[in-house]
Amino acid sequence: MTWLRFAAVLTTSLIASWTAPGFAADVLPEPATAVMAPIDELQDDEGPAGPVEEIIVRAERVPANLIHVPAAVSVVDQQAIQFARPQLTLGESLTAVPGVFTQNRQNFAQDLRISIRGFGSRARFGIRGIRVLVDGIPTTLPDGQGQVDTLQLSTAGRIDVMRGPSASLYGSASGGIIRIESEPIPEIPLVQARAMAGSYGYQSYDAKGLGQAGPVGLLVGLSHQRTGGYRAQSQMESSVLNSRVGWEIDDDSELTAYLNFVYGPVAQDAGALSTAQIAQDRRQAQTCNQILDAGESVDQIGGALKYRREFGEHDETTAVTWYGWRDFDNRLVFGNACLGQAAGGSAGEIDRFFAGGSLQHVHQQDVFSLPNRLLAGVDIEAQRDDRSSRQLFAQSLGATTLDQSEDVTSYRFFVQDDLTLPADLTLGFSIGFDALRYDVTDQLPPTAGDVDDSGGLDFNEWSPAGTLRYSPHEAVNAYARISTSFEPPTTTELRRPDGSGGFDATLEPQTAVNYEVGLKGLLPGRFRYELAIYYMEIDSEILRIQIPINGGVDDRYRNAGESTRTGVEVGLAWRPIEPITATLAYTFSASEFVQHSAENGESFAGNEVPGVPEQVFYAAVQYEHTAGAFVSLEGRYIGSYYADDANRVETDSYGVLDLRMGWRIDWGRFELVPQLGFNNLLDASYIDNVRTGERADAASRIFEPAPGFEVYGGMTLGYRFGGD
Repeated sequence: MTWLRFAAVLTTSLIASWTAPGFAADVLPEPATAVMAPIDELQDDEGPAGPVEEIIVRAERVPANLIHVPAAVSVVDQQAIQFARPQLTLGESLTAVPGVFTQNRQNFAQDLRISIRGFGSRARFGIRGIRVLVDGIPTTLPDGQGQVDTLQLSTAGRIDVMRGPSASLYGSASGGIIRIESEPIPEIPLVQARAMAGSYGYQSYDAKGLGQAGPVGLLVGLSHQRTGGYRAQSQMESSVLNSRVGWEIDDDSELTAYLNFVYGPVAQDAGALSTAQIAQDRRQAQTCNQILDAGESVDQIGGALKYRREFGEHDETTAVTWYGWRDFDNRLVFGNACLGQAAGGSAGEIDRFFAGGSLQHVHQQDVFSLPNRLLAGVDIEAQRDDRSSRQLFAQSLGATTLDQSEDVTSYRFFVQDDLTLPADLTLGFSIGFDALRYDVTDQLPPTAGDVDDSGGLDFNEWSPAGTLRYSPHEAVNAYARISTSFEPPTTTELRRPDGSGGFDATLEPQTAVNYEVGLKGLLPGRFRYELAIYYMEIDSEILRIQIPINGGVDDRYRNAGESTRTGVEVGLAWRPIEPITATLAYTFSASEFVQHSAENGESFAGNEVPGVPEQVFYAAVQYEHTAGAFVSLEGRYIGSYYADDANRVETDSYGVLDLRMGWRIDWGRFELVPQLGFNNLLDASYIDNVRTGERADAASRIFEPAPGFEVYGGMTLGYRFGGD
């Protein structure tokens, strides 16, 4: 049945990619699209489209024109990120990217959950299985866990999303790549301030200054956000400072320094509800989450240095080093255990240091009179977590249950070569090798019957990839791609099923092989398209199960046997007349277990993998007036999906409609931009997040409801120190 559905959807998608008019992705004061590269200056309706704009992406570690990258890559530009959006989560900017599904926008204690082709869909905390980089510096740790709470959307200039396994270039936990770049520094200095407020206590204030003075460029951004939350026990408050200083040493080299600071004193966790509780009051929190004040707090400071130098016309070297410290506290709840005499949860603390370095060199020179580009590099990353946990009671903390130091070190090297062949063909090959070492030191004092849980684990993996691209014309850029991914367990996932310290040595890394073909280009008539079709084989997928602990339940992890994923991704953009832009994104995804069984032996073979909707559709239309007014109407449809491996509980499909508008008003050197937005215009009732697991039923507390109708608005004021 999966292949019949796949064939039907594929036929429909191919027809749509050539005939559908599409809808707009985002409203922008200046023409652009949120999913694919902006269409350059186009001629009148009777003439052909102008040339493809040189949209340069670094999805494959070296600059390349978006349309020529032999992979499924999408671009979200600065205007789409910043204008008339709350800027609370990265998920706001990714809804229009095909192949991407986001959840958990309302629970800031568990962070945004991002899924790219199913990678990351099962994450409990943070971003899992996806490599996230900010200005080329990874925010994903060596063990594969990623956080984006240091991200400042008010200073983000663009987001590149590479869909599908990319371990040959980016190493472990790279089932997809999200590369965020801070906005470019203009020659004319600019200061800007923005204030927003809205439903459920939402407030956002940010200010930034950026400009150049000779060879030095500076960007400084400060933001403060808070929300009371849609549900009880869901308050959040966070302040972020980001800065970047660039120095053009000479015509061939540059040095850039980065510094960021995060202060997040509160991010409460309302907990998940059952279907009966949602019907009773969808805004309620779990009782024990309120009694035990579930949630987290975080402080983090980090910095980085990047040096780039060109050596003549053929060589370029980039060296990066980074370091950071993170202080993290959380309070987790074990079901309703707090209502009895047992510990109701755990109070945990992580004191984390992380650091790394990267060195890569690009050499471009003809080989046998054929253009060739060779990339080689090494990465070294390390993290050290001092982790402790105590029993959590309603009025006090109990005994220490965990006290250990966890060290993860990652060494990798990678090589990529792209050879341009005759007949508009380009052949590419890359390979990477990862060596990871996990060490744990048990620091609990010895007691009767207790053992030292110290130990270590090693994971090593080769990750090859190959591509073939055919680009005879800007309207036709076809490619075939085979790529791989390697996803080791995180230190959190390595917790032993019995709750003791140390690492679970039975948990293995998850691997995947991706087979993909794609087509993209710019057609006459102001029309841009992209199409990707893929089939993946997943081995030893890391899945979440729940184990009885201290009168409640807690998360543990194990490996499935095999699973497969089949998908189609379509992106369209169309500008029928200059004031109107329209885009569309459609995703079909069929994921199922091939070999997988429950702890009691029940077979799940043939079941759909939970957490991955079969169909996701996004459409929007934007209008912008030459006087500066803009309006965007956006809609998305999310198909149903299962919540558990046993396929006993299925979510309802839903649709959401959003509206954003604003007006850019220029007064000489001043710029004023009033903005207004409406989320969920039709007040649809839907689920924002599902906590997937092995089994579920109608009474399972696994659903986190989304808000109904929301309104927000505010003002941006900017001043330029020079120019007209």
